[in-house]
Amino acid sequence: MHTEALVQSILVPLFLILLTTVEDTLLQSVSQVGGVCKFSSESSLRRCRTPDGKICSGRGKCDCGVCICEATDPGKFYGPRCDCHDWVCSTYNGTTCNDRGYCDCGMCECDEGWFGDACQFQEECNLPSKKSKALCKNPEGVVCSNRGTCHCGSCMCNNKDNRGLVTGRFCECDDSKCLDEDTGEVCGGHGQCYCGNCYCAPGWHGDKCEFQCDISPWESKRRCKAPDGKICSNRGTCVCGECNCHDVDPSGDWGDIHGDTCECDERTCHQTYDRYMDSYCTGHGQCNCGICDCKEGWAGKKCEHPLSCSLSLKSSMKKCQGTSNLPCFGRGQCQCGQCACYPPGDSRVTGKNCECDDRQCENISGEICGGYGYCSCGHCICEEGWFGKLCQFPRSCDLSEVQSKELCETSDGVMCSGKGSCHCGQCICRPQDWWVSGEYCECDDRECDKHDGLICTGNGLCNCGNCECWDGWMGNACEIWVGAEY
Repeated sequence: MHTEALVQSILVPLFLILLTTVEDTLLQSVSQVGGVCKFSSESSLRRCRTPDGKICSGRGKCDCGVCICEATDPGKFYGPRCDCHDWVCSTYNGTTCNDRGYCDCGMCECDEGWFGDACQFQEECNLPSKKSKALCKNPEGVVCSNRGTCHCGSCMCNNKDNRGLVTGRFCECDDSKCLDEDTGEVCGGHGQCYCGNCYCAPGWHGDKCEFQCDISPWESKRRCKAPDGKICSNRGTCVCGECNCHDVDPSGDWGDIHGDTCECDERTCHQTYDRYMDSYCTGHGQCNCGICDCKEGWAGKKCEHPLSCSLSLKSSMKKCQGTSNLPCFGRGQCQCGQCACYPPGDSRVTGKNCECDDRQCENISGEICGGYGYCSCGHCICEEGWFGKLCQFPRSCDLSEVQSKELCETSDGVMCSGKGSCHCGQCICRPQDWWVSGEYCECDDRECDKHDGLICTGNGLCNCGNCECWDGWMGNACEIWVGAEY
C-alpha cells in the first residue's frame, strides 16, 4: 500500500507537468503557421495575462499566446501562466505535503486517509483523548494556544476568514505579519509564510518578498560574505548583495551593529547595555567597530581597569573570576579586583564574585522552585517528595507505567524525543546534555542568542530556543537593560 502511494506521489505530478508541456506545445503549433504567429500582439498578450494583469505572472515571456516560463533554482515555475511552483507545498519539517501526498500547482493532493492544507490530519484516529490533548499542548501547557481545536494530536487552527493566517504546530503563529501592506497578499504572492516570516521564492527578496534582484543568488551571497566567511557576520540579512544589519538599539537612532557586512558589533563595548546611557568602554574610551580604544590611564577589554590600581589587569580579573571563566560570572563589573554586581539593588544577584543568582530558581512565570522548595545561591533545595532543578517532579506517582509512557511520547511515538527518560507522565531530559529542554525534550537551548559568551546574557531563561528575559531586560539575548536608571 505504501509502495503504491509512493509510486502515485511520484508519477502523478510528473504526468501533470508532462501534460502541461504537451498542451503548451500543441497550442503553440496551432497558433503558428509556417513559423509566423497568427495572433495579433494584443491577442497574444491577452492569452498570457493573469487575472491580476501580469504577463505570465511576471515569471516568463509570452510567445504567440503561450508562456515560456523562466527556469529558477531550485525548481521552476510551470503552468499555462507560469503560476505554479511546488515550493508552495513545502512544510515546516522540510517535506512536501508532509510526504502524505503530492503537490499540484501549489495545492496538496493528499493520500487516502489524510486531509488538510499540508496533509497533516489523519481521518481515523486511534489515540486516546487524553494523549491527543497532551500532544496538542504548547510549551505553556495550553491546548492549541486557545486558537484552535485538537484532532488526533494535531491542532486545527481557527481561521474564520479562510485565509489560513493562524498557523504553527500549536497554532502559535500569526501569519498576518506576512501580509503585504499594499497588495494584501501573503508575502506579496512571491513566497511562503512560516510563523510570521516570509521565505521568498527564487529571485524574490525583502521582508515581504516585495522586490526582485538583478543579480544571481550566488553573487548576492558573495558580496555579503564577511571576512570570517559568514553571511552578514550572522548579524543581518543579505538582500541583493547588501547587508541589512539587525538594529538592536531600542531608540532606533543608531544601530550598534553596522558595517558593509555587519562586521562591527559595538554591543561588545558596553559593560552593561543600557538604553539610557552611552556606557561605551565604561566611559573611559572610544568604541571602534566593536573594539575599545582606551583613554590614557585605563586598560582592559572595556577600559574598565584603572592603571592606578595596585593590581595588574590580569591579577584583577583573576580575583574577580572565582570559579568562573568570566569576571564576576558575567553578572557584574570588575573594578580593581572587586565585583560590582548588576543590576544594582537587585538582591537576587549576590556574592563576592556575583556567583549567586537566585533568578535561576525561577520558572517562566516567576515561581520560585515550583512552590516546593527554597532557593540557596541559585540552586533549589526541594521539599521532601519533590526533585528536579526547579523541584518540578513529584517522587510518588499515581499513574501506571503504560499511562505514564503514553504522556511522554511525541506525536511520532518517540519517548521524550529520544533525549530523556519518563517519570509520571513527564519527561526528564538528560542532564549531561544541558541544552536539551522542552516538555518532550524537543528543544535545543543552544539556539538561544548569546552575548558576551552567556546564553541570554544571564539575564533570562532559554525557553525552547528563545530567550525569556527577566524584568528590566530586553533584546534577543536579554542584553539590554531597560529598568530604572542607575
